[in-house]
Amino acid sequence: MKLFYTPGACSLASHIVLNEIGGTFSIEKVDLRAKTTESGADFLALNPRGAVPALEVAPGTVISQGPAILQYLGDNSDIAAFKPAYGSIERARLQEALGIIGDTHKAFGGLFKPNLSDEEKAAVIGEINRRVGQIEATLTDASPYFLGDFTQADAYAFTVINWGRQLLDFAAFPRVGALMAAVGARPAVLATLKAEGLI
Repeated sequence: MKLFYTPGACSLASHIVLNEIGGTFSIEKVDLRAKTTESGADFLALNPRGAVPALEVAPGTVISQGPAILQYLGDNSDIAAFKPAYGSIERARLQEALGIIGDTHKAFGGLFKPNLSDEEKAAVIGEINRRVGQIEATLTDASPYFLGDFTQADAYAFTVINWGRQLLDFAAFPRVGALMAAVGARPAVLATLKAEGLI
């Protein structure tokens, strides 16, 4: 498998999960502005959406969309928490968590609007805080992770919330802070951050 990524982008979650699984894979950096890969390939030919992550699972077979990739990786792993049984409440809860984080991911998109006024920026930051508050309400004190054990949802949450480190008051979100600390300390996460040049 080959993961097409951009350092620190939402593809980081898929990269973390690949390292957690421990299988054989390669990575290739994508220039999202130029829509080219590090080797000079036309990224749009691989993924017509032009966004990361994209996971080539076999020559000519590419999966896009982070939540789809995360579930595919989990279903093809040996980690029980990554692949709850079809039709189970545990699987529904994993998909629910991925959706909640996806809402937060979307909220951050507002920061990339060109010529953002101060008023618009404040509104975007307010929406980000509202969505992170929803994550806070979903987490419990029983575990720093969404579902008790570490799952793809935690990797995705770590990735998205990391974008807001300068904007969020973690004192207002202690459970989110605990999740960030727990995920950030995992060896696979540290290896991923290092591989992407983020630490």
